[in-house]
Amino acid sequence: MFGSLKFVVLKSKLNLLIPCGFVAIVVKDMTGNNGWVFPLTLLGIIPLAERLGFATEQLAFFTGPTVGGLLNATFGNATELIISIHALRSGKLRVVQQSLLGSILSNLLLVLGCAFFSGGVTCGKTEQNFSKSEAVVSSGLLLMAVLGLLPPTVLHYTHSEVHSGKSGLALSRFSSCVMLVAYACYIYFELTTSRRREESNEGRGENVGDADNIEAPDISKWEAISWLAILTIWISVLSDYLVNAIDGASQAWNIPVAFISVILLPIVGNAAEHASAVMFAMKDKLDLSLGVAIGSSTQMSMFGIPFCVVIGWMMGQPMDLNFHLFETASLLMTVLVVAFLLQVLKLYTGSILRDLCLAFARIHSSVFLSISRMGLQIA
Repeated sequence: MFGSLKFVVLKSKLNLLIPCGFVAIVVKDMTGNNGWVFPLTLLGIIPLAERLGFATEQLAFFTGPTVGGLLNATFGNATELIISIHALRSGKLRVVQQSLLGSILSNLLLVLGCAFFSGGVTCGKTEQNFSKSEAVVSSGLLLMAVLGLLPPTVLHYTHSEVHSGKSGLALSRFSSCVMLVAYACYIYFELTTSRRREESNEGRGENVGDADNIEAPDISKWEAISWLAILTIWISVLSDYLVNAIDGASQAWNIPVAFISVILLPIVGNAAEHASAVMFAMKDKLDLSLGVAIGSSTQMSMFGIPFCVVIGWMMGQPMDLNFHLFETASLLMTVLVVAFLLQVLKLYTGSILRDLCLAFARIHSSVFLSISRMGLQIA
C-alpha cells in the first residue's frame, strides 16, 4: 500500500489541488462561507476523479480489456453518481437531473470535440483512422438510450396523464427498471462475446509476439482496489459539502443553479474521461477516444439516470425522467449531431484532417456554448 504512494499521490501534477478539499472543510466549519466552500470543493474533487481513473486503469491490467473497459466507464462516472446520490438525499431533484444531463452533453460535446481537435492538430501521422462500424453501433445504442428518456417528458407536455404528476412518475420508474435490465443484458452480451473472441484469437495464435508490447501495471491488484475504496470515500465526503454549498454559491457568485448543475459539476466529474480521451487521440488511438466519450455517455443514459430514479424511489424522493422540454430537446439534438458526424466522418489526410478537426471542434463548442447561454437565459 505504501509502495504505491509515489504512483498515486506523486505521479500527477493535479494532486497539488488535493489540499483544496481539506481547506474547504476548514472554511465550512469555521466560517460557513459557501461562496468559497463550493469552488474549493470543486478543485479538491478534480484530482481525486483523475486518480480514480488511474486506479481503475491499473485494475484493468488484471481483469482483461473488456472488463477493464467497463470498469473505466463505471468508475469514470462514479463522481457524478456520488454527487447525484447526495443531491437526492437533500431533495435537490433538479440538480440531479441537470447534472446527469450535463454529464452526457459534456462527454459528447466537450470531451469528444477536444479529442478530435487535439488528435487532428498534434498527431504526427498524416491520417487518423477509427472503426466506423463500432462508432455507428455505439452512437445507435446511445440514441436508443436517449429515446428511452423521452416518454415521461412527452406524457407531461401533452397533458395526457390520467393522474397528474403520478402517471409520469410511475412511467419513469417502470422505464428505469426496463433500461437497467437492458443494460445488464448488454453487459452480459459484451462479456460473453469478448471472451469468445479472445479464445478464438488465442486458438489462432494471433496474440503470439505481443508479449513485448504489453504494458506492466504500476501497482498491484489489491493496491488498486484499496485506492479505489479510499478515493471513492473521500469523493463522497467532499460531494456532501459540495451539494450543501450549491445554493449558497449561487447567491454569493450570482450564478444560476442551472449553470452550476449543467456546466460546472459535469466538467469536474468528467475530468478523468477528458484527459484520457485527449491523450488517446494524441497517440492516434481514436477508437479509444470514441469509446471513452460515447461509452461513458451511453452508460450514464442507460445506467446512471435510471439508477438515480430507482435510488430516489427507495429514498421516497419523486425523481423521474421528465427532464423538461428544453433539456430533453438539447440532449436529443446533441445525440443526433454526433451520430450524423460519425456517419459522414471516416478518413481524412494531411491538412484536410486538421481543417476537419478544427471545424468539428468549433461545431461542438458552438453547440455547447449555445446550450449554456440558453440555459442561463431560461434560469
